[in-house]
Amino acid sequence: MRLKIYQENAIEELLEKAKKLLGYSGEKKLVFKAPTGSGKTIMMAEFLKQLVDDREIRQNLTFIWTAPRQLHIQSRAKLENYFEESRALKCSYFEDLDDRKIGENETLFFNWESINRADNVYIRDNEQDFNLSKVLERTKEEGREIILIIDEAHHHATSEISQGLIQMIGPKLTIDVSATPAIIDPDAEKVNVHLEEVKREGMIKKAVVLNEEFVNLLKRGKIESDLSGSSEELVIDAALKKQKGLLKAFQKEKAKINPLILIQLPDRIGQLEDIMKDRVIRILKDKYKISIENGKLAIWLSGEHINKEDVEKNDSEVEVLIFKQAIALGWDCPRAQILVLFRQWHSPIFSIQTVGRIMRMPEPIKGHYENDILNYSYVYTNLSDIEIKEDIARDYITIYTSKRRPDYKPINLLSCYSKRYREKTRLSPLFIELFLKETKSYGLKKKIDTKAKKLNIKVFNDWKAENIDLLAGKTIAGDKAIKVSGFDLQRLFDFFVRNSLREGSVSFYPEDRSVGRVKEAIYKFFETEFKMKRGEGEDETAQIVLSDKNIQQFVNVIDKTKEEYQKEVVKREPEIIPLENWDMPESLTFGSDYKKEERKKSVMQPFYSDNRWKTEKVFIEFLEKSENIEWWFKNGDRDKIFFAVSYDNGEQKPFYVDFIVKIKDGRIGLFDTKTGITLRDAKPKIDGLYKYIRTQNKKGKKLFGGIVTNTDQRNYRGRWIYFDKNSKELRNNFSNWQILEL
Repeated sequence: MRLKIYQENAIEELLEKAKKLLGYSGEKKLVFKAPTGSGKTIMMAEFLKQLVDDREIRQNLTFIWTAPRQLHIQSRAKLENYFEESRALKCSYFEDLDDRKIGENETLFFNWESINRADNVYIRDNEQDFNLSKVLERTKEEGREIILIIDEAHHHATSEISQGLIQMIGPKLTIDVSATPAIIDPDAEKVNVHLEEVKREGMIKKAVVLNEEFVNLLKRGKIESDLSGSSEELVIDAALKKQKGLLKAFQKEKAKINPLILIQLPDRIGQLEDIMKDRVIRILKDKYKISIENGKLAIWLSGEHINKEDVEKNDSEVEVLIFKQAIALGWDCPRAQILVLFRQWHSPIFSIQTVGRIMRMPEPIKGHYENDILNYSYVYTNLSDIEIKEDIARDYITIYTSKRRPDYKPINLLSCYSKRYREKTRLSPLFIELFLKETKSYGLKKKIDTKAKKLNIKVFNDWKAENIDLLAGKTIAGDKAIKVSGFDLQRLFDFFVRNSLREGSVSFYPEDRSVGRVKEAIYKFFETEFKMKRGEGEDETAQIVLSDKNIQQFVNVIDKTKEEYQKEVVKREPEIIPLENWDMPESLTFGSDYKKEERKKSVMQPFYSDNRWKTEKVFIEFLEKSENIEWWFKNGDRDKIFFAVSYDNGEQKPFYVDFIVKIKDGRIGLFDTKTGITLRDAKPKIDGLYKYIRTQNKKGKKLFGGIVTNTDQRNYRGRWIYFDKNSKELRNNFSNWQILEL
């Protein structure tokens, strides 16, 4: 699978920090925080693969992976599948261990709660001398360092028993993995994947919408909804109505996805659960023809598993799943998009554990969909006084929804958005492909001597000023060949690659991943042309490349490949993608930071604002007073959801103007509020908007506008004026600006 940009960045940071900590004495800790749905297990799998492949690590490593409940089984299956081709690590349970010890690059998986019990078979002494203590003892006798991975660490890693178990394991490095880490050791290294990065790459939904179509009010930190206190039937009805809308939208997208409703029963044992379950089953069957018998209803309760075998499949016929909180941890069903909670539910506090199961996108490779309603999840509940826990959920749950006015008529503007590409400073796998092509055109195979092994120390001596800790304790001087160990040889090889990236006609920052790409390209060349196998042949490859007869040939090919790579990257720079017939979004969602404001002319009702910018606030007040305005729209600044025009700031970028204003005479105004320094720096945007308005008006549109400001930039009591010319005509005063008369 192709890793997302944020995943590659996190893996790189994990590797860098783990290597650093492994180089210190004593036991160290690393905390990996990543949101639910970001692919924590896949990131850890790739990190472990790169860790065991890293030639700079001299220790023999072995791993223990612990997780709560049955999550360790799921994690082992994912890692085993990930390592299927590379065989980088072996994944084992206790019973799979050879010679009752953990082998090099082997990962032992076990359930944390069970191992925490004193009577566990793997803790207590036995005749076979096969318990965790003895396994660890034999493993350490082999000279291997243990890395302990604690998955979902916030569930169990802080108790006294757990701390005692960690002490018994005695890991060189402990890695806590969690979306919401518990109290963090202040000395621990941290790697953090931010929620916005995961959303931006379409791995998870943009937000969870609470009680859509119902008015929600935030009072003293608690949410009160129009749906609060309503009947279970009304809540189910709202959820099923939304499901039908989602299904139609998926069908229009030609996506074979049947959105799933999750109905969560109170997490209690006894009569209440049975009464609630029977009532829900009856409502679903009698009113909506959703039943166990026709395969549209599934049940997952303790001791009762019905129709749940294929419920995770995107095209499963199951429309509703009744369950309890206990299944939430580690359960992965990306088509789950609607969650129903009733007022008898055990807690009115929403946390990431509550909404986590409906956050994933059903097709993460595709990312977000064209129809924006598919990029959100929905919660319907008749709970009263809902609180949002101060964890990731606060950034995720939206409590306000604003709808486009029913009298709105399409304006069909040409908009644009930027297509995202990976950073130009880093080498992608494309470099390997281009390198191999360049070796052919350069004739590298015929130009090198594979028997040459003598190192030209002068080359490295010339580079010594860079001082990157080349060979600790050694002095490089003179013209004679020196014998170095495999470890030091690989460090010399790394050093050569780093300098090859830095120097020459095109320069790239020599970060670890780019160095790895160049080395991979060279290994691939030797594997293809000389049948030299990876692993055992790597030291010989390094000697041949670094030899005085061959080194310049490789410098030449790398340099030429960098030039070709840069040409390709320039071709693939962020493109501006045109978007025909853009219209106002049908709805927008807002979190608890926003406040409702009475704005009669806003095309989105109700209007919500965070009041970040005074200029925008007073401009809205100015618009509200006009008799000639039909409506106005406060634009956003992201994605294709909002309106943008293209402008040139060294490269083409989208310019999201602040306001779109519809005049009763049919004209449409495009305005961007500016003051002070933002006004002086706006020239490329001025030209982009000026060109856009002129071009579109030639095609029959009735557009006007530009950057807008108030002549009194302190108190906003002056004239509202706008600049509708080319930036070359922009002066230090407002003498050639137009008065904005609406």
